[in-house]
Amino acid sequence: VCAPSRGVLMTGYHTGHALVRGNREIKPMGQWPLPDDTVTVAEVLKKAGYTTGLVGKWGLGGPGSTGHPNRQGFDYFFGYLCQRHAHNYYPEFLFRNETRVPLKGNKVENDRLDGAGYATDRTTFSHDLCADEALEFVKRNHENPFFLYLSLTIPHANNEGGKRGMEVPDYGVYSAMDWPEPQKGHAAMISRLDADIGKLMALLEDLNIDEHTIVFFTSDNGPHREGGNDPDFNDSNGPLRGIKRDLYEGGIRVPMIVRWPGKIAPRSVSDHIGYFGDFMTTAAELAGTRAPRGLDSISFVDALLGNDRRQKQHPYLYWEFHGGGRHFQAIRLGPWKGVKHRNGSFELFRLDQDLGELHDVAGNHQSLVTQLSIEMERSHQDNPMWQ
Repeated sequence: VCAPSRGVLMTGYHTGHALVRGNREIKPMGQWPLPDDTVTVAEVLKKAGYTTGLVGKWGLGGPGSTGHPNRQGFDYFFGYLCQRHAHNYYPEFLFRNETRVPLKGNKVENDRLDGAGYATDRTTFSHDLCADEALEFVKRNHENPFFLYLSLTIPHANNEGGKRGMEVPDYGVYSAMDWPEPQKGHAAMISRLDADIGKLMALLEDLNIDEHTIVFFTSDNGPHREGGNDPDFNDSNGPLRGIKRDLYEGGIRVPMIVRWPGKIAPRSVSDHIGYFGDFMTTAAELAGTRAPRGLDSISFVDALLGNDRRQKQHPYLYWEFHGGGRHFQAIRLGPWKGVKHRNGSFELFRLDQDLGELHDVAGNHQSLVTQLSIEMERSHQDNPMWQ
């Protein structure tokens, strides 16, 4: 889900070591903040001479906290600090650095301090502002090295849509579809996102920096069943079991698309298996610098460039979830995937033969279950905030 995925992406630690492992809410605004001594990707790149920017949703520290983006290596920030606030797509305000920016024509009928709620007057769609801000950041900084973390909110469910769906300014080409409203909204959000990413790609070409700019595109979790969305409607997960908040593949396996003209062959596909934490070391290598030591992070630059034989591999990959779900821990070792539930039960799947995780074979491989259980124990570092 939102905060732990972003925390792993920014720090290079898996969720057994990370200092943000769930969506723990803080009053009056924000989520559990990154500590002051955290080293983020933005800090590493800033020290290497990059101008750093964040546009969109943060979720790793509210106003005045140690986790505020400007205190975690970002020179510039525009968007939402708080995830609760980010569930309103027509908010009364967003943040530019530490300053509130009023949004014209939006009215939220409550006195909550976090800005969350349901907009009764809706004029300014926040996503459109964020998409424009991203373009402006690139225009301002394109003559020198820059790092832009564009964390857009769509196609997440939003408060305005309620249980009927995900509200957007219009359904576009999906208006005439004989679909439930939630699916029209979901599809319209994806098309809107696609168009805005297209504008960003076109800008890189117009500025003649596309061959010197690496673009990573990915998602923080699998499909959701919120706001009336039905992940089965358009077969969002294919053969994968589970959705957002599950530690089955459907909850944690996401695509990553990387664009680097002249370096990465178009339409090439890599079978390399990594996770969000690997972005830290990868970004550092690409920038010609080093990531901090002791991270759970392996650079996948060789995989990007097609040097599969030289690409380092994780001995195993580890996840844990702190959000009230059924699954507490998961681990992958080669083709084997173990899922340990909160009640202590353990499932074992062989993904190269059972991608849908339909057949638990733990009873046939007790020694492997023991090995994976030991690795899970080693991977989990106790933290009083995340029990």
